[in-house]
Amino acid sequence: MTRTPHGQRASLDKQPHEVAAMFDGVASRYDLTNTIVSFGQDRGWRRATRAALGLRPGERVLDVGAGTGVSTEELAHSGAYAVGLDLSIGMLQAGRRTRPYVPLLAGDALRLPFPDRSFDAVTISLALRNVVDTEAALREMARVTRPGGRLVVCEFSTPTNPVFRTVYLSYLMRSLPAVARTVSSNPDAYVYLAESIRAWPDQAGLAARIAASGWGRVGWRNLTGGIVALHRAVRE
Repeated sequence: MTRTPHGQRASLDKQPHEVAAMFDGVASRYDLTNTIVSFGQDRGWRRATRAALGLRPGERVLDVGAGTGVSTEELAHSGAYAVGLDLSIGMLQAGRRTRPYVPLLAGDALRLPFPDRSFDAVTISLALRNVVDTEAALREMARVTRPGGRLVVCEFSTPTNPVFRTVYLSYLMRSLPAVARTVSSNPDAYVYLAESIRAWPDQAGLAARIAASGWGRVGWRNLTGGIVALHRAVRE
């Protein structure tokens, strides 16, 4: 764990105990901070994720890396039964205080506490890059999804316009931590978050990882100029 005068942040080797402790430290104001640093775009990303899953009433959907459950709550608007899972106890506690009606469980994306073929759909939003083994997590999500079930990964990606990409990377590495200092309970964690976004593969790179992990018919579409991409796949 990297420690600073303001708090703590995980290193890019993404050890689970470091990641969990870092998110415990930002839990109290995590949702507010995300909305501010994304200029409110996070709400649209959640709605787009729900739409991409094509959920129907009565279906079961697992929200991995759910944090405080704000994304799980959005999924439930479809009429599906949505359950959230996260490694950070602090995030889950914050979610249970503000959303006591949302089912939230503690668990590891690498060892999901569900039987095979338990869900009609599974999703992970802005959290896959924080898992130490991306492919293992994708395989585990495939395990708990029924054949023909759907996956949607909502994750930060690479802006497609070169000029916009330059401006975005400058904001990411310089301005985002500065903005976080004014609103976050642990602003130093956002240095790690910025670094992890910059180190993450682009759209085609993530699609290849998904296709190699038990998922078929992989495709993606960009949101907000490629700041975020929605990758969709089907369990084979």
